[in-house]
Amino acid sequence: MSVMFSNIDSHDLPAITSLLNAISDPAVLLNLDYEICAANDAYRRTFANEEEILQRHCYEVSHGYRVPCDQAGEHCPLRQCLDTGQRQRILHIHNTARGREHVNVELSPICNDAGDITFFVEIMQPLQHRDSLPGQPMLGYSSAYTRMLELLSRAAPSDISVLLLGDSGTGKELAAQYLHNHSQRSSKPFVTVECSGLTESLFESELFGYEKGAFTGATQKKPGLIDAARGGTLFLDEVGDIPLPMQVKLLRLIETGAYRPVGSITPKQADFRLICATHRQLEDMVAAGTFRQDLYYRISPFPVLLPSLRERPEDIVPLATHLLQQLSPQRPLQLSDAACEWLTSQIFPGNIRELRNRIERAILLCDSNLIEPQHLQLPQRDTPALPATAAPLPAGLPLMPLDQLEQHYLQQLQQHYAGDNASLAQALGVSERTLYRKLRNLRNQNTDLSQ
Repeated sequence: MSVMFSNIDSHDLPAITSLLNAISDPAVLLNLDYEICAANDAYRRTFANEEEILQRHCYEVSHGYRVPCDQAGEHCPLRQCLDTGQRQRILHIHNTARGREHVNVELSPICNDAGDITFFVEIMQPLQHRDSLPGQPMLGYSSAYTRMLELLSRAAPSDISVLLLGDSGTGKELAAQYLHNHSQRSSKPFVTVECSGLTESLFESELFGYEKGAFTGATQKKPGLIDAARGGTLFLDEVGDIPLPMQVKLLRLIETGAYRPVGSITPKQADFRLICATHRQLEDMVAAGTFRQDLYYRISPFPVLLPSLRERPEDIVPLATHLLQQLSPQRPLQLSDAACEWLTSQIFPGNIRELRNRIERAILLCDSNLIEPQHLQLPQRDTPALPATAAPLPAGLPLMPLDQLEQHYLQQLQQHYAGDNASLAQALGVSERTLYRKLRNLRNQNTDLSQ
């Protein structure tokens, strides 16, 4: 918007609002004090909830904050725009008429005749989660999840190859589906290739297809998955498991955009957007010689790390609640407070896949409409009794109940991690909420002993 403003009064508002209404996405005009001076109809429908918003602060309407975003622990595009004088773009979580949603925020400065910033135009684009895999939610509000989603949102509209990294069960196929659904190729096929367990010959015939008579059993011509993905997206899941000899042919496909079906002498032209995923450390495999370095650089111009659940414990309960709604649509169920607390205290090495399994099991075990911790817990195997000749305890360690041992251990750790509960919780593999509760109990017991 090239219009320059110096001062605005009530007579200017209709004209400014008309300019903002030319923008299809929600848009507002802000002053240097974060106040909303004008808003288009799309903004009012999305964020206002029929309330008057003029002269209110943007952070109040969008977030419900009493202070600007940067004072509430978030990045503030207006503050960054003031500091740099440049347009800013960031992904935020806003309160909308549909609830909390991720919103792409683009903020542009408006200068007066002297070149000083006097106003800002803020355009917001709520992300639409068009997931296509039932029972597999892709949602979250943690900072780790939001950073990941911002990267996916930036990469999605382009044709850049994306490498999805992360532990098993973190939702890499969902992320690949998100990239496809928000790309220019969304109307074309999304084809998944499960690379794990495929032999060299099977991988080649599945990917490239084959001609009739190409090998024993090839009684008719069969198109490959590259042809099936024409115009759309080809997703190579567990790309680190591709046999080394086949990596050469995959590299040639990516470099030239051409391939030959097995048994054919005629090259064919490919047309797809490539997304790869792996839980392996490809850089270590490159160093070990089990993954080609040139292929690694070809598939990883835009790597995205998907956070594990232990990095986003605040998302566990929303995920579990969403899973409950999807897996038990005919039978409304809720998580009890105790169940929510138990879930956030768990590590879940299998991540979202393991959480989904727990929820499915709990639905079957729960006879009421309230899921409790016992419905989520797995049965424990009986621990064999210690033999009579058990090894002696380490020197200086007295025999004590486990709860006292934990308290003693936490007292020692607090001296090393003084004031840094986030790092301590991460080192212990528990959520900050669980650690806080344990430390509070420890302080209470110490207070009782001192009285």
